[in-house]
Amino acid sequence: MNASAPEIINIIGTAAFTLSGYLVGVRKRLDVLGVLITSLLTAIGGGLMRDVMVGRTPLVFTQNDALITIFITLLLCGLLKVQYQQQRFLATLFLLTDSLGLVAFTITGVQIGLALDLNLFGVVSLGFVTAVGGGIVRDVMVNDIPMILRKDFYGTVSVIVGLFMFMLHHFYWINAISLNLLLWSGYALRLWAHRIALALPRL
Repeated sequence: MNASAPEIINIIGTAAFTLSGYLVGVRKRLDVLGVLITSLLTAIGGGLMRDVMVGRTPLVFTQNDALITIFITLLLCGLLKVQYQQQRFLATLFLLTDSLGLVAFTITGVQIGLALDLNLFGVVSLGFVTAVGGGIVRDVMVNDIPMILRKDFYGTVSVIVGLFMFMLHHFYWINAISLNLLLWSGYALRLWAHRIALALPRL
């Protein structure tokens, strides 16, 4: 059976967040178990929070797709010896993968909210939690300030993507093409915002 666009986007998000969690573990000089934990938490933490919020058994406990994706990603990291690359390269790779995971998991979370027929607030909230939940747990565990609390246009991208996707659903424009456009447009927005150091105003 061919994978649908939502399934492919979820796989992309899982692989991207696994790699970003791996890179955080490497940067913090954790041992093998520590790197495994940061990778797992980043990849599945947001989804666990989302599923608890809507009162359902977490998908990672009933389906193997995410676990297989995580395993393959970690295996490739080990085979390619990613941890031995130059720090500047690793920093760029973290930005690219974490940004991609952010947008992909926002779309995944929003779709679940739409399937449950939630209102705008509920839909955007599920997308937001799915996107940033794992990163928050990861950052707290390694004693970093979570990215959504830093002076950076990070969580806002998730909210914007969620709002756009809700509108697409309202006008019955959700399809493979629109989801891919939303994924890569949101990704470009996140990278552009980082490049120009865009941030929300302080109170």
